[in-house]
Amino acid sequence: MEALIIVDVQNDFCPGGALGVRGGDEVVPFINRIRDRWELVVLSQDWHPADHSSFASNNPGREPGDIIKAGGMDQIMWPDHCVQNTHGSRFHPDLDVRAGDPVIRKGELREVDSYSAFLDVDGKHETGLRRLLRSRGAETLTIAGLTTDYCVKFSVLDALNFGFTVTVLSEGCRAVNLHPGDDERAFVQMVSAGAVVE
Repeated sequence: MEALIIVDVQNDFCPGGALGVRGGDEVVPFINRIRDRWELVVLSQDWHPADHSSFASNNPGREPGDIIKAGGMDQIMWPDHCVQNTHGSRFHPDLDVRAGDPVIRKGELREVDSYSAFLDVDGKHETGLRRLLRSRGAETLTIAGLTTDYCVKFSVLDALNFGFTVTVLSEGCRAVNLHPGDDERAFVQMVSAGAVVE
């Protein structure tokens, strides 16, 4: 079986959101138009507690974009975003989300961030997505969503490491671009790891 993974198409990653990316809302009509090609559609949802360690507001003297050490790893400081049960954490209102679509939540642990829909950044805590896909017999994945240079990229890399075949739909992705060109570098990295980018 083939599955479509829709990564983090949430209000806070769309224009006007706490971590809004340019054109983030533009992926919505594209994803809606193509989603019926897949029998299985899974959505990931960033789902942070308010005291999450990646929020600059929880690290005195730090600003979004700063990098600190957390658990021995580099951690980018972000604005508060996708806080559980807030407007920002909800899927974009125009996204075609259906009752039978599995939703995988990530970033729920206060002390560790999670970009990938499969794993937290420390590689120790799985979200359950791999188990879900295997239980449904899905071996081939198509991935789109937000953002190209973080959550999409790391989801793709983990999927490849877990042995899935992966296609990324560039028209259905937008990037944070903390540094100009991060989106293009992310696509190159995904292709180098074995993904197909269309």
